Amino acid sequence: MNGMRKRRILAASASAAALALILAACSDDGGDGGDGGDGGETNADCAAFEEYGDLSGKTVTIYAGIVAPEDQPYIDSFKPFEDCTGAKVDYQADKQFEQQILVRAQAGNPPDIAIVPQPGLLAQLVDTGTVVEAPQGVSDNVDEFWGEDWKALGTVDGTFYAAPSGASVKSLVWYSPQEFEANGWTVPTTLDELMTLTETIAADSGHKPWCAGIASDAATGWPITDWMEDMVLRVGGPDVYDQWVSHEIAFNSEVPTEALDMVGDYLKNPDFVNGGYGDVSSIATTAFQDGGLPILEGQCSLHRMASFYAANFPQGTDISENGQIFAFYLPSETADDKPVLGAGEFVTAFSDDPAVQALLDFWSTDTWANLKAQASADLTNGGWITANKGLDTSILVNPIDKLSADLLLDENASFRFDGSDMMPGAVGSNAFWKEATAWITGQSTQDTVDKIEAAWPSS
Repeated sequence: MNGMRKRRILAASASAAALALILAACSDDGGDGGDGGDGGETNADCAAFEEYGDLSGKTVTIYAGIVAPEDQPYIDSFKPFEDCTGAKVDYQADKQFEQQILVRAQAGNPPDIAIVPQPGLLAQLVDTGTVVEAPQGVSDNVDEFWGEDWKALGTVDGTFYAAPSGASVKSLVWYSPQEFEANGWTVPTTLDELMTLTETIAADSGHKPWCAGIASDAATGWPITDWMEDMVLRVGGPDVYDQWVSHEIAFNSEVPTEALDMVGDYLKNPDFVNGGYGDVSSIATTAFQDGGLPILEGQCSLHRMASFYAANFPQGTDISENGQIFAFYLPSETADDKPVLGAGEFVTAFSDDPAVQALLDFWSTDTWANLKAQASADLTNGGWITANKGLDTSILVNPIDKLSADLLLDENASFRFDGSDMMPGAVGSNAFWKEATAWITGQSTQDTVDKIEAAWPSS
């Protein structure tokens, strides 16, 4: 039976019930192996893993910046692969991943696989000459389960290296459904409605409508880059966004400049910010993790931040459609337009060992995606989502995960990756952050975009 047929068997078994049985079987055997393992029996259906052969004695090292408690679902998701092939997966987490993975690659000591969070970092790793081209099976899976846009993000200079994995949605505004209901406010479906809502809250509620924080140590300023990217998508559309990110149009050209001014309509208006913290200048000194918390205290009503922000609310917070906190899609100019800004992870290999290649293949299937989603379901205030089209959204427990997955998988949505993560480091993680911080503390829009444009590398 060929590999594609076996992947279909895996896909057919990917219901929530079947996945639960696989996970239960894998946990029941104590991790002592399965077919070809070092003892013990597994009840997991290993038929679909036969194409990978007996990998007993092989160890595959994974290096990532995803630390506890988020690392455990990754470890759990690889159990069927371990039990059915005999290989072992050594998952290593490091908060300094983004710096250390480059050091290791440049020193000729990379792991077998890395979970890379930015296409720009992937390109830097490819430049070290240590990254291995993705195998054909992975390429086929990405064609089937993600499509051209996502595949392009894992491609450098025409060569496909890295399959997408997890994802997040950034085009969200956090709010209190209970506050909205009490005041008769409705979720906006256009940018005009969002501004009208903002003005209504400012006039009638007794508090500033928006709260925000951009402090993040050396990365201070990055939340404003997300705001601006979202507005470029809405003002110029996906094509102009792509041109801006790739520098086919200047950073200080008309659409980006207008987009930053639109951000300023909210964040630099003293009538609109910074609920719970102070004036406009307090945005720069408020930790991004704390930015939206005043919603719970009734000190602000709106906070633009990505889906992963759910983890910052206190344990026990009711995050749901009718609860204390939820989020709505940041609307576009019309209700029919659906630009979605997001981010994601990419699975990058530095070895062509058969065990590594086999794990890459399994990792790029819809079955692994569903195993990972189920293993993550119990994480506090949010689990894990992916843009994999084979994701069974019934597995998702957290309402924010369901909302985000619906946006990612919406056929009418135009998804674009975080722009600063795709720009050269001198811009995306340097000048953009720094000048955005200067902008929120008083620098003009024109000076800001001009300085960022001047930082763009000449070659």
